[in-house]
Amino acid sequence: MKSISTGPLIGRKTRVVLALAALVAVGVFFLAGSISDKPAEKLAETTKANSAKPALTVSLVTPEKLDWPQVLPANGSVVAWQEAVIGPEISNYRITEVRVQVGDQVRKGQVLARIASDTVDIELAEARAAVAELQAGATEAKGNAARATELKAKGFYSSQLNIQYQTAEHMAAARLAAARARQQAAELKLSKTNVLAPDDGVISARSAVVGSLTQTGQELFRLIRGGRLEWRAEVPSADLVKVKPGQIAALINPNGEAVKGKVRVVAPSVDPQTRNGLIYVDLPATSAVRAGMFARGEFELARSSALTLPQTALVLREGFAYVFRLEGDSHVAQTKVTLGRRLGERIEVVGGLEPQARVVETGAGFLADGDVVKVVEGSAKP
Repeated sequence: MKSISTGPLIGRKTRVVLALAALVAVGVFFLAGSISDKPAEKLAETTKANSAKPALTVSLVTPEKLDWPQVLPANGSVVAWQEAVIGPEISNYRITEVRVQVGDQVRKGQVLARIASDTVDIELAEARAAVAELQAGATEAKGNAARATELKAKGFYSSQLNIQYQTAEHMAAARLAAARARQQAAELKLSKTNVLAPDDGVISARSAVVGSLTQTGQELFRLIRGGRLEWRAEVPSADLVKVKPGQIAALINPNGEAVKGKVRVVAPSVDPQTRNGLIYVDLPATSAVRAGMFARGEFELARSSALTLPQTALVLREGFAYVFRLEGDSHVAQTKVTLGRRLGERIEVVGGLEPQARVVETGAGFLADGDVVKVVEGSAKP
């Protein structure tokens, strides 16, 4: 029986299989490479397209030179120019009427309150009666003295008796004068039952209550004389010499309203603790400020040229101020600038920017250095 040899046949089959596997692997490699190259090309094309697309449509502005004031900032309180304390001039009498309230405008001599006058009326009546009685006695004593003088001349009265009648006349006249003084005191006391305004002004406080008893030194009302207010601004001692009487001061109340006043006087001394001095500024009559209010403001010292931009063109990042300057036709560059004075909606640029530069006016906060932008035609305005 013949044996069949399979060794060489098996070797040839193995080589064929391995060759086919190698061909398949090479085909898969090249196919995968061609497939992977297409997304890369598409990604590059997409990136290129995106890089050319503007990040933002912007309008441009160039810095504008303006004549701006040099100012000295200050803080201080608004107080009454002079505040009068009004109290009763008679004590232990009951208040019967209060005629004014806080905030009322009053005139000099106007009745603010009334005090019970019953007892004072009686005292005045007694004083008048005493005056009438003593006036009659004085008239009698004067007549007796005149007759004594005549009779002495005829030899009927002695000199001693005549002197007695003359003395009685003088005593009666003195008692009458004292009675008249008491009558005047009673009349004056009666007039004090009306509490009067010492000057024109505004009632700033009221503690008078109907039915309460008056006391010596008691405060019934407070009056802002003339309704005048002043701003007492605190300024460092080194800056006091820069402010002169007559200069204009502008202050802002807590609601943002502006009020202008005029410097009346600069304090001749400074506080040894704070090293600040006071500047007294007369304020106009207005409801924008009230006594006791805290306000910030500034004094206009001089005027000078300033290179300014709208505040919308500025971007604050990491504690610094930047603007986005247009370079070429469509690219912007982030530029660090140094700021100065601020006035309204504009701010002074003191460094980092050329006067002819064109910068993004609004929306700069959405840009990054090197971004492509679309510029609105004719937007580079001062």
